[in-house]
Amino acid sequence: MRKVRLALLVILLLLGGTVLGVYLTVRASLPVLDQNLQAEVSASTVIERDALGVVTISGARRNDVAWATGFAHAQDRFFQMDLSRRFAAGELAEVFGAVALDADKKRRVHGLRRVAREVVNRASAAERALLERYTAGVNAGLQALGSRPFEYWLLRAQPAAWSPEDSVLVVYAMYIDLTENFEAEETRGTLRAVLPMELDRFIHSPGSEWDAPLIGPAFEVAPIPGAEVYDLRKLASTSGDGEVRSAGLAPEAPEVGSNNWAVAGLHTASGAALVANDMHLGLRVPNTWYRARLQVSAGEETAIDVTGVTLAGAPFVVAGSNGSVAWGFTNSYGDFCDLVVIETDAQTPGSYRTPEGPREFETLEETIRVHGAADEKVEVRRTVWGPVVGTDAQGRLLAAVWTAHFPEATNMALWQLESATDVVQALDVAVRSGIPPQNFVVADRSGSIGWTYMGYIPLRVGFDSAAPASWNAPGVGWQGWLAPGAHPRLVNPASGRIWTANQRTLDGPALEVLGDAGFAFGSRAGQIRDALLAREVAGESDMLAIQLDDRSRIHDRWRAKLLEVLDEAALEENAPRADARRLVDGWHGRSTTNSAGFRILRTWRDRVRDRVLAALTLEVRTRYPGFKLAPQSRFEGPLWRLVEAEPLHLLDPAFTDWREMELAMLDEVIAELSKECGSLQACTWGKRNRVQVRHPLSRAIPPLARFLDMPTVELPGDVFAPRVQGTGFGASERFAVSPGNEAQGYFHM
Repeated sequence: MRKVRLALLVILLLLGGTVLGVYLTVRASLPVLDQNLQAEVSASTVIERDALGVVTISGARRNDVAWATGFAHAQDRFFQMDLSRRFAAGELAEVFGAVALDADKKRRVHGLRRVAREVVNRASAAERALLERYTAGVNAGLQALGSRPFEYWLLRAQPAAWSPEDSVLVVYAMYIDLTENFEAEETRGTLRAVLPMELDRFIHSPGSEWDAPLIGPAFEVAPIPGAEVYDLRKLASTSGDGEVRSAGLAPEAPEVGSNNWAVAGLHTASGAALVANDMHLGLRVPNTWYRARLQVSAGEETAIDVTGVTLAGAPFVVAGSNGSVAWGFTNSYGDFCDLVVIETDAQTPGSYRTPEGPREFETLEETIRVHGAADEKVEVRRTVWGPVVGTDAQGRLLAAVWTAHFPEATNMALWQLESATDVVQALDVAVRSGIPPQNFVVADRSGSIGWTYMGYIPLRVGFDSAAPASWNAPGVGWQGWLAPGAHPRLVNPASGRIWTANQRTLDGPALEVLGDAGFAFGSRAGQIRDALLAREVAGESDMLAIQLDDRSRIHDRWRAKLLEVLDEAALEENAPRADARRLVDGWHGRSTTNSAGFRILRTWRDRVRDRVLAALTLEVRTRYPGFKLAPQSRFEGPLWRLVEAEPLHLLDPAFTDWREMELAMLDEVIAELSKECGSLQACTWGKRNRVQVRHPLSRAIPPLARFLDMPTVELPGDVFAPRVQGTGFGASERFAVSPGNEAQGYFHM
């Protein structure tokens, strides 16, 4: 027994020593909070943290502040920065191993590291100096940690040093998130190959009566194609398939969100204009943004005092206020990438046709380093237009053209907003800035407000950019960029308000230039517009009320429709339907967590949408079994038109009339929710809208999830409400500020 006790004691000591060692190692990776460092800066530079850990960085020169920003980013967020650059460059397998190979191969095709290197080479001397000083600060911050960040211990990997091109790659990670649209374009091409043009136009109607553009009127939903154009009843009888199945639909398209607006000084208590911004993105640990205040004292350089969000990996404030102007963004959903149909000739193998005659494919070999395994070689074929990315459903070879491929379209000019003094100056900076094209909204302390499109916008000639097209004709393709002075611009509109919410913002020739990569349905923007115009004088608290508005107005009409469908005949001897009617009838119009009525209504509307869209695209899935179509929010316009008009020729042939289909979808919803929750009453919106904010490693190592992930919580909100909220998607930040009155503003993250 003495030997057993001794052995147990030794084991406990070893375990205790191991736990202590792990604790000390992880603790050593935390940032330096109180220390004097000898650093490569020209004068005293200070990184100060408040009780929440938010940094204020002050120095005598802008490049010194860039160095300190890099130092702070590396100490707090290096693993996040590393993932961003590796994601864009296709270098994740070097850390994660073979599990990341497919993702890396997809990214390597675009060669973004080579493009990023060229962006740095083309940068102005001031921009290059800013990047180089930031890079030096990042590497100093990483080296000053007592231990490498804990993620590298778990992955048994070493962090690699930062370089100036890595900061450009972090920007390219945002390009991928915000502008890469190749799949949707390929899908549209497949639809057009099968369906009549009238039906394709109807499914992709450019707008509806809910539109809320800044310039121009609302668009109408395209006309419903007649039975002579397309008849599902005839299709079913000739195909021998009497039932339409929704299995061919892809999951619902990722949520679209982000709001920003401005209120002119004529409508604020202070006389200074107000800007509100809540950029919606995928939610994760840590946050997308890194909040900071950057100060440069007056002296040899212009004094700067700018507060807002930075992107870990880049040296400037992305959105915020500098005391003179405040600004924010929403994704524009313009079209900034195209697929080119490559025409080959059996007579000349290894070549393809161009307007100048046959050309041979350029072949590049990419080497992907794989953690714990041999390197992987990948061959990339390139054309005069861009890299070959595969084939479409029809077997046609496709090449990709994307703003991110062009080094001249990306730059660091955004940092000049830090010293802008008024709306016009800020707009001039915006149209010269090379970032993923965004709606840019700005306000200044004198009371002015403005809007423009920020980023480089391609000029297209001779083809329809909505679907893959041949460029094998003289003059067809991208012909340079829209000149900065030609970007659409709005300054001090008569209403005194500007609003964007990913919707179509303009019309006419400017819209044709911008293109349409899936603007959001206009109801959210209209709800924001109406709320702004209803307030003659607004303050910061009014901005927050609009940002937290969880009303989903389009569901008001769906509620009326469902109550109409659930008439006495539908309810006869059907208690579950009666329960559903009672809950929907009592719905108060908001997407709150405790509402069972909203969940029934929302789920039923989605089920009707899926059944209708599956029927309309049945022929496409029959011809191309692998075809998937993700429902878009803008399909709400055509969907409602069909529900109102009830055309029999566009109804799923499994049903005799639209009411039968609508009741069948409701019965499916009732059965599904009752099974999930035990009763309809218990199946609230909150039980579906449970927000999960997770660390990238928690899925791979589930036991660590409780330490790495945020608690799962129920939150109100919906994709059609200003408060856009999904399971892993929502407001990445939320602020409102009047420049010059920052102390009265608020910031949420």
